[in-house]
Amino acid sequence: MQHKVIQDSEDRMKKALESVKHEMVGVRTGKATPSLLDTVKVEAYGSHVPIQQVGTVSAPEARLLVIQPWDKGLIKAICKGIAEAQLGVNPTDDGSLVRIPIPSLTEERRKDLVKLIAKFAEEGRVHIRQIRHEANKEIKEQEGKGVLPEDEAKRLTAETQKLTDKYVTTIDELLKKKTAEVMEV
Repeated sequence: MQHKVIQDSEDRMKKALESVKHEMVGVRTGKATPSLLDTVKVEAYGSHVPIQQVGTVSAPEARLLVIQPWDKGLIKAICKGIAEAQLGVNPTDDGSLVRIPIPSLTEERRKDLVKLIAKFAEEGRVHIRQIRHEANKEIKEQEGKGVLPEDEAKRLTAETQKLTDKYVTTIDELLKKKTAEVMEV
């Protein structure tokens, strides 16, 4: 049976990892992917909704996203939502579709994006190490109160370190993959 401190730590580390993944998905590479628009909100029927709730987003070509709205009356709102998201793209509408050409990235822009991705990864690693620190503190307190025997406390501390290593390695792999994606011309 897994100890509560370990279970809580792993749940929190998973959330930290998901947060890093979410941040990285939002970073634009030179390639068109529908997930690029995940953060875009569109004003429709009196509220702001994710773009996926007002139409179908597809990437028919490597440098083009197309949005097929379910309600043609929302085309202007979709274009406005994309512009407000400040993704560095210019949507065009032909009355029935919204087309978003994805411009190639300049070398300088690629380097800026790599720095941004590295920052997200570092924040994730720091968060995971913070979780480890809190878990170890909790284990020490339980050992001090006599709730945990010394050998069990040592085992739990080692397990916490293993979890930390696992999640930090996963973040490093994400960073490597995303960096390669951004630098790809």
